[in-house]
Amino acid sequence: MTETPAQFDLWPAPYASGAVDATVTVPGSKSVTNRALVLAALASEPGWLRHPLRSRDTLLMAEALRTMGVGIEEGVGPDGTGERWRVIPAGLHGPATIDVGNAGTVMRFLPPVAALATGPVHFDGDPRSYERPLHGVIDALRTLGARIDDEARGALPMTVHGAGALEGGPVEIDASSSSQFVSALLLSAPRFNQGVEVRHTGAKLPSMPHIRMTVDMLRAVGAQVDEPETGGEPNVWRVSPSALLGRDLTVEPDLSNAQPFLAAALVTGGRVTIPDWPERTTQPGDALREIFTEMGGSCELTEEGLTFTGTGTIHGIDVDLSEVGELTPGIAAVAALADSPSTLRGVAHLRLHETDRLAALTKEINELGGDVTETADGLHIRPRPLHGGVFHTYDDHRMATAGSVIGLAVEGVVIENVGTTAKTLPDFPQMWTGMLEA
Repeated sequence: MTETPAQFDLWPAPYASGAVDATVTVPGSKSVTNRALVLAALASEPGWLRHPLRSRDTLLMAEALRTMGVGIEEGVGPDGTGERWRVIPAGLHGPATIDVGNAGTVMRFLPPVAALATGPVHFDGDPRSYERPLHGVIDALRTLGARIDDEARGALPMTVHGAGALEGGPVEIDASSSSQFVSALLLSAPRFNQGVEVRHTGAKLPSMPHIRMTVDMLRAVGAQVDEPETGGEPNVWRVSPSALLGRDLTVEPDLSNAQPFLAAALVTGGRVTIPDWPERTTQPGDALREIFTEMGGSCELTEEGLTFTGTGTIHGIDVDLSEVGELTPGIAAVAALADSPSTLRGVAHLRLHETDRLAALTKEINELGGDVTETADGLHIRPRPLHGGVFHTYDDHRMATAGSVIGLAVEGVVIENVGTTAKTLPDFPQMWTGMLEA
């Protein structure tokens, strides 16, 4: 197990003295990269990932797959530009020890893969990973025939005793605390003897775009998936057993990681362009076009990418973020600078993310002079004049970027452990200052 990097220096968040005007190239999507790595590792032939995200979470995923025997060769494209990884499937095996860090995709997507390996695969991670729910995956895998030793915790650390195959079949789970429970089972399901039928039995599923992303990517590598979005039974997903194809996949820019840069345009009344914004995508970050427009900006999607322009005025918003919960910290930061109150709803599940994001946002914004109250499923934000101070991150990358957004408009904001952004957005401090210098 490795600890979170000890980067607890206090970073003065840059204050914007005027409107930003910049083009910011955002690295590839973590969600796409880690799903693509899993699917390529389970394929029947080698595949390529072009422009993958190279960050703590994706490197943890790649190394975990390597420990089970998968070949992953990192390099650049034949023209000398753009990183690409070649994934070479192999017989999955233990014994192996996997460090998940605090990556939800690693801790949830890989236990089903480990069940297909031969031998024991032990999972461990950062202290916070022990507190994040994993019971949905553990209980489901046991129902499908896996042997798992978690000492009845329903959480890490644990050992999956792989038998080289998994029977699969029907399973009921409550995935209301994380849509990743569903995605975890679907990604490996083509390799199960009977495939899988996943039936969600709990309250409303959060982050549905991420499940749609999983389904689309499965179909792209040849899997047969029946799902609610295409006329299937509500809350039921079926994946048939089949071989998966090796593909040449280009990873989209991470649209959720574009959020702080778009927020900078809104907060400063400036303009930011994100190149290569896809016309069609399942990424939750695409919702920013509508949400930030409602909060006072405008956007234009062209062949060059997405250009977002702020007006200098920020409006409050009443919005259900249940499908795009990861955007909540950035939206809360902008809402704290608005001209009217905001209510962010449908995100009770954020209490179980990298940190309790609802409690963390409430505490940190209020300590800068804000007026934020937690509700049963979200936040109510009443804008107040803010002042400088230390904005704590709780080892949460989205807390660090949220505090940086506030720092654009409030002098004297200092971010504790800005290095935690390396989880999904390497070089964020340099990108942020480069945007302002542009």
